[in-house]
Amino acid sequence: MSRDKKTPTKIDEEDRSLDDSQSDGAQIQEFLNKVKSLGPSRGGSSRGRLLFAMDATMSRQPTWDLALGLQADMFEEVKAIGGLDVQLIYFRGFGECAASKWVQDPTELARLMSGVECRGGHTQIRKVLTHAKRQTEQQKVGAVVYIGDCMEEDIDDLSHLAGELGILGVPVFVFQEGLDSNAERAFREIARLTRGAYCRFDSGSASQLRELLSAVAVYAAGGQAALEDLTRERGGNTRKLLEQLK
Repeated sequence: MSRDKKTPTKIDEEDRSLDDSQSDGAQIQEFLNKVKSLGPSRGGSSRGRLLFAMDATMSRQPTWDLALGLQADMFEEVKAIGGLDVQLIYFRGFGECAASKWVQDPTELARLMSGVECRGGHTQIRKVLTHAKRQTEQQKVGAVVYIGDCMEEDIDDLSHLAGELGILGVPVFVFQEGLDSNAERAFREIARLTRGAYCRFDSGSASQLRELLSAVAVYAAGGQAALEDLTRERGGNTRKLLEQLK
């Protein structure tokens, strides 16, 4: 398989060794409080790195277009601020898990995702967490964003991997579609163990999620100064985030 920027790299099987309006508001506040503790992922002249992971199994088909639009918006924010390398990883089908190269132009990743279709299969979150661990062992990963709706793996196994990421200082920000209680339990634990954050979303909260994703990406790329610039331009939830960082 070609390894140019537009073609994902397969994550082989060997890699296995490797949250009503009041409730939504509380989850958003919890998310913002968590982001407050996330320092800028870069230091000196080095660039920040953000790993963006997605479940592309068939259960996500009804909201896939929404998710792609949110991702594209986040990537545009990253492109505008610069200073952040992004890698995309997704899983679907029968054991298929693929990752792009780290790229400086997130537009390439948006193009890649526009060609991905959902396929039936089980979740492969283990591979995502293991991949994130291996990547940060090579070069620091500032944060992982994961979007999914279910979990069909051993929660203790995933928790162990999440704990390892926590030790390495890699927070995982988990966004859940739907109301699967089993997935919520696992996602909250992954977020807790990595000192990340958990938040549930649906089509009704898409705008809010878009702002949060963009704010996390901008902060990971340029720190508080970059977030202040975005706040002056956009306000809204980015202003709430900035207030939490002061």
